[in-house]
Amino acid sequence: MPRIAPPDVDRAAAAQAAVAARRARAAVKHAIHDRSRTAVDVVEAAWADPPAPAESSLRVRELLTSIPSLGPTKVARAMQQLGIAESKRVGGLGVRQRRRLLEWLHERENRGTPTPSRLVVLAGPTAVGKGAVSTHIRENYPDVHLSVSATTRAPRSGEVNGVNYFFVSDAEFDRLVETGQMLETATVHNAFRYGTPRAPIDEALAEGKSVLLEIDLQGARSVRAEMPEAVLVFLLPPSWEELVRRLIGRDTEDPVEQQRRLETAKIELAAQDEFDHRVVNHEVGQAAREVVELMAIPHTPSPSRPNRR
Repeated sequence: MPRIAPPDVDRAAAAQAAVAARRARAAVKHAIHDRSRTAVDVVEAAWADPPAPAESSLRVRELLTSIPSLGPTKVARAMQQLGIAESKRVGGLGVRQRRRLLEWLHERENRGTPTPSRLVVLAGPTAVGKGAVSTHIRENYPDVHLSVSATTRAPRSGEVNGVNYFFVSDAEFDRLVETGQMLETATVHNAFRYGTPRAPIDEALAEGKSVLLEIDLQGARSVRAEMPEAVLVFLLPPSWEELVRRLIGRDTEDPVEQQRRLETAKIELAAQDEFDHRVVNHEVGQAAREVVELMAIPHTPSPSRPNRR
């Protein structure tokens, strides 16, 4: 028997209802994100009798990603831990899944102790986008203290001493090393020396701030030896082909130097298992968010300047 198409007025009404439902779910997610509602409040409304339609039809994944500081990586890990499928809606969860989810949300919301300050080291191969990621963090997460490196190279156009780098002579660099004022040092690309002054790091951590160091592989190893509590994050390209494309596309090195840097990148990529976490830089904003999640720092836009090695 052929299916009878609903009249046009029914299709229009259904479309309007679908749009209204999407808007209602979006409003719920926005309320969670701006902290005017908690996730616990939302799931309890979804499981009430009668259930709240927007809350009940919200996917669990959407609920969790609306929580500030919870990115896709943490959400995927939590859903796997809770045994909840990607497609599940809040109202469609079974009794055991509801109990596990509610316990998990209560535990997260009831954490009364402040997040301890944390030193996070961001490293990775050439052209992977470390500078772009750290710049995004500087501009959007002002609660993160970005370390300013010292270097023996001359300032480039637009760079400011004490903001982009501390520009020092070879003699001054030697003095900083000899007097124990450097946390780590490295000679980058067989050219100029770079290092991380120790005092600003110690001061920021003592004040309860989380600190991000954007340094090379040598420096990351040195920091791990000096401060075993540091969290090491390795920034990866989406693929080797994409890394090659980025290096060649930026057109800042001649072909010989490009080839040398790519050979170095192969060695650096082989060291990724030495790191505590790996973040793939598909998109700068998302990669920056994943790095900041390791510090549990909220998003508060603030303009500033980049720091690149």
